[in-house]
Formats: sequence, C-alpha cells, structure tokens
Amino acid sequence: MGNDLVLRVVGKLLIPFILMFALYVQFHGDFGPGGGFQAGVIFAAGIVFYALIFGLENARKVMPDWLVETMLAAGVLLYAGVGVAGLLLGGNFLDYFVLAHDPVHGQHRGIFWVEVGVAITVCGVMLKIFYMFASRGLAEDQK
Repeated sequence: MGNDLVLRVVGKLLIPFILMFALYVQFHGDFGPGGGFQAGVIFAAGIVFYALIFGLENARKVMPDWLVETMLAAGVLLYAGVGVAGLLLGGNFLDYFVLAHDPVHGQHRGIFWVEVGVAITVCGVMLKIFYMFASRGLAEDQK
C-alpha cells in the first residue's frame, strides 16, 4: 500500500482534517456530544491511518514510542491532578465547584481538564495497542 500514489495524496489531504475533527470533538464536548474518549479515539485513528498508508516506521517518527508511553501516564496524572486540586482547595476528590471563584466556572474548568486527561490517555492506549500488534506482524514477517 505504500506505493499507491492516490492513497498517499488522499491520506495527506484527509489526515489533517481527521486530527482537527478530534480537536473539535474534544473542545465541543462540553456543549454537545463528544468529549475526551471520542476525541482520543479519533486522534489515534488519524495516526493509525497514517501508519497504514506511510508505514509503521514513519508513524513512529511522528508519534514515537516514548511519547505514546508518556501519554499513558500524563493523562491519568492530569485526571488525578484535578481531583487532588479539588481536595487541596477544600472540596472532595473531583469536586469541581471549588476550582474557581464561581461554582459554574469551576465545574466547567474541572470537566474540561478531566476530559483532556481522558483524551490523552485514550489516544496513548489506542496507539500503544496498535504499535504492539503492528510490530508483532513485522517481527513474524522477518522470521
């Protein structure tokens, strides 16, 4: 598939829009359908699409293994950090109301950062699973 010119051109045109749509789903998730999980899966699907067209090694140059593994932990730490911030500000764990001077603003801020943490973690997990399965296929082909 790596030598198909039409597929490569279409991929170069579509992948930026896929990634931009993931950002739209992430930032619009507070106001409508969508949110962190969906945005993380869509973003990972864009990278998987890139890997299928341009090869796994090129995808690993765009999203290296160290970055994917960092995303796994960073998203969970961000999620937990919002909860700890609620505790430190006098509320309960994941109590968003204490995160700003106005409870409504605090709730919006807390949900936003929790959803960002979910998106980062889900994207990292999906890419890690894909990299592991795709690398396994390459290792078996080399035998």
